[in-house]
Amino acid sequence: MAIQTRFIDSSEEVQRLEALQDLNILDTAPQESFDRISRMAARLFNLPIAAVSLTDSDRQWFKSRVGVEHWGIPRDKAPCAEVAETCGILVVEDFAQHPVYSNCVLSDAGIRFYAGVPLMTRDGYGLGSLCVLGTEPRTVDDSEMAALGDLAAMVMSQVELQHAFGRIEPVTGLPNRQQFIEDMTDLAIESPDRTRIAIMFDLLPATQIEQLMRIMGSSHMDDLSQEAARRLKRFCKGQGYQITPTQFACLANPDLDIDQALRQVEDLILQSDFITDISLGTRVTGGLAAFNPAQMQPKDLLRALNTAVQSARDQGRPAALYSSDDETLERRRFRLRQDFQAALQANDQLRLVFQPRVTLETESIASAEALLRWRHPNLGEISPGEFVPLIEHTAMAHQMTAFVFDAALTQLADWRSRGLDISLSLNISVTNLNHPDFVKQVLDTLQKHAIEPQWLELELTESMVISNAALALKKLEQLTKAGMKIAIDDFGTGYSSLSYLQNLPASVVKIDQSFISALKEGNRERQLVKSMIKLLHDLGYTVVAEGIELREEVDLLRALECDEGQGYVFSRPIEATALENLMMAKRLAVVA
Repeated sequence: MAIQTRFIDSSEEVQRLEALQDLNILDTAPQESFDRISRMAARLFNLPIAAVSLTDSDRQWFKSRVGVEHWGIPRDKAPCAEVAETCGILVVEDFAQHPVYSNCVLSDAGIRFYAGVPLMTRDGYGLGSLCVLGTEPRTVDDSEMAALGDLAAMVMSQVELQHAFGRIEPVTGLPNRQQFIEDMTDLAIESPDRTRIAIMFDLLPATQIEQLMRIMGSSHMDDLSQEAARRLKRFCKGQGYQITPTQFACLANPDLDIDQALRQVEDLILQSDFITDISLGTRVTGGLAAFNPAQMQPKDLLRALNTAVQSARDQGRPAALYSSDDETLERRRFRLRQDFQAALQANDQLRLVFQPRVTLETESIASAEALLRWRHPNLGEISPGEFVPLIEHTAMAHQMTAFVFDAALTQLADWRSRGLDISLSLNISVTNLNHPDFVKQVLDTLQKHAIEPQWLELELTESMVISNAALALKKLEQLTKAGMKIAIDDFGTGYSSLSYLQNLPASVVKIDQSFISALKEGNRERQLVKSMIKLLHDLGYTVVAEGIELREEVDLLRALECDEGQGYVFSRPIEATALENLMMAKRLAVVA
C-alpha cells in the first residue's frame, strides 16, 4: 500500500499542536477505553504490539499501548509522526527494506512491520495515530485497514466525548458558557473585522430562581430550560448556548442589522409567548449587543448582554440593546452592593429619617414611618429607591433589616422614655418573610429595647404576601398574636383581592398615592376613593391615604372620612430631632 503524503507548512503545524493541547488528551481522556481499543487492534492483526500514539513537537508518546514497556520515542523518523502530519494511512511492510525507516529507533528495536491510521479532529488536524506493529514483515488487506480505521474513529469519539464533558449542559444538551467563550475567541481569529450581533434570552430574574426552585421544584426548572433550548435551536438554527440555568445566548443572522435583530427578538418574545412562566407571572427578557470579535473579549460581551437584559427589565420592555450608559449604571449598582457592607459597619453612613402620619380630623401626629437613608462617603446621598432594591436580593438583606429594626427601636425607646406618645411603622420585604428566623428576630429586638409590641407596625404590600401566601400568613399571624399591627401598603396597585383582605391579619390599609393624586381630576376619581374607603371601613380597617401633597386633597379626604394621611403637605421625611420639634410645635406630645 502506497504511502500518502502532503506538504505541511509551519502555521498548520502550530494549529495541529494547539488542537492537541486544547483537547488535553493526556490528562483527561478515559484510559481504560483507549486500552480496550489497543487490545482489539492487536487481536485484529494478530500482532504483539498496538498503541494509541500522539505526536508532540519533539516526541511521539503513547496514550495507550500493548506489548510496549516505554511511553514514548523521539519524533524524528517516527512513523506515527508522518501519519499525524499527512493525515494519511501509512503501512510499512518491512522496515529493513524501507528507505526512511530502515534506520530508526523502531527498526533498531527489532520492529519490521507497521500499520497506522490517523487520529483526526473534526477540523482536519492529525493528532497522532492508532498503530499496530510486528517483529516480522507482513502485508495487509483492505478489510484489515478498514477495521483499523473504525477503531481509530472510536478513539476520536472518546476524545471528543471527553472534550465535550464540562462544555455541554446535560439537561439541555447545549454548549455551555465555556464553549461560548472559546467559540467567540475563535470568531475573533476567523472574522476579526466583521461586526456581529449577540443575543441573550433570560428566562427570569436571578432573584426569582430561588423562589421557583422552592415553590415548583428543580424538575420545573429543568422543564423550563429544556423548552427554552428547543425554541432557541429553532430560532438560531441550532447554534445556541446555555450560559446559566436561566440564560441562553446565540448569534443573530449575520445579514441582519441591529434594529432588524431587535425587532426579530421582540417579535419572538411577544408573539409566541416565548418561554413565559405563567406560574411566576414572568416573561423572558432579551438583550442584544453588537460587537467586533477582535475588539471585545467574550467575557466583556457576556457582561454587555447581561446589562442589556437588565435595561430591558428596568424599562419594562421585551428586549433592549446594549448601551455604554447602561453599563455605567450597572457599574454603579455593583459598587453600591460592594460598599453597603462597609456602610453597615460604619457609624456615620446609614441613618433613619421619619415621616409623620397624621390623624386627618385633627392633624395630630399619630405615628411615624421609619425610612433608611445612606450617605455614601464619595457618592453622597443615595436614594433608598436605588439602593434598597439592590440590597434586598443579596445576603446583606437581613443585616439591613436588623440595622433598621435596631436603630428604629432604639429611637422609639428614647421617645417613649421621654413621654412622647408615638408609635413607629417599619417596612418589611418578601426577603424578610422568607427568612426562617424573622419572627424571632423581631420579638427579640422588641425585648432588647423593652418596647411594647403595640407600638410597632409592620408595612408590606399585597404582592409580597401572595407570592408565598401560606408561609407569609403564618408569620404575620404570629406577629399579630404578639400584639403588633400589620399594614397593607400601596393598596390598589397589586391584587386587591377581597379574599386576601379577609385572610390577611392586618388592621391598617394605606391607599396608594396614585389614587390620591387623581382626586382633583374629577368626580369619578373621587367616587373610586370614596368606595375604597367605605369598603375598607366596613371590613374593619383603619384607612391611611399616602402621598398627600395639597391642602385640597386633605379637605377632600377628610370629607370622605379617611382616617389618617401621610405626605409632603404635612412633612417630608425628617431627622428624629426635627420630628420632636414638629410634635412640640403642634403641642401634641403627651406625657406617658
